[in-house]
Amino acid sequence: MLKLYNYFRSSASFRVRIALNLKGISYQEIPVHLVNNGGEQYFAEYTAINSQNLVPTLRDEDNIMTQSLAIIEYLDEKYPEPPFLPKDLYQKALVRSFALAIACEIHPLNNLRVLNYLRDEFHISDEQKNQWYQHWIAKGFTALEKQLVSQKKQTDFCFGNTPTLADIFLVPQMYNARRFACDVSAYPNMLRIDANCQQHPAFIKAWPEEIKTSA
Repeated sequence: MLKLYNYFRSSASFRVRIALNLKGISYQEIPVHLVNNGGEQYFAEYTAINSQNLVPTLRDEDNIMTQSLAIIEYLDEKYPEPPFLPKDLYQKALVRSFALAIACEIHPLNNLRVLNYLRDEFHISDEQKNQWYQHWIAKGFTALEKQLVSQKKQTDFCFGNTPTLADIFLVPQMYNARRFACDVSAYPNMLRIDANCQQHPAFIKAWPEEIKTSA
């Protein structure tokens, strides 16, 4: 059985849980709490399998993988149904660019390491930390909403009527935006798609509160 080392509130872990659920793959969850005991990701036994001290990590027998996008692409190639990427080359590029905008442009500025560094090294207040978070969410989400509007045809999910890599990345980022009291009312397409995803069993099962309750 696959083993997923993850933290219930980590958006990168959230993505991989959604992907596993969409593929219908059974897996064992191994919690790595990013806050308790100074951060369990720094424990020697975890550092031995993930030198970046980040979550998630996926173990498939003797194969150990890190970074959510790499893990999800591995799953998509090993378990091809249902596919996370369209067959059309252009549509595939659009889906990837949407996901990468979150993975590379939005999330790195707002993850726990960055927020803790701002607090500990620059002594910013909680209010300033939230302003930082909300600023980068607004810039990133405005661009994502425009990308969805440019599709012209309204679909249930970001790029069609079945979830793709784009939806797998969107939903955890929307969840985090709400945690930090970001105003998401200006993004109607993202709100509609997020609401549809929240009705999908694979997303429901991956939800942070579901994971925390079952831990």
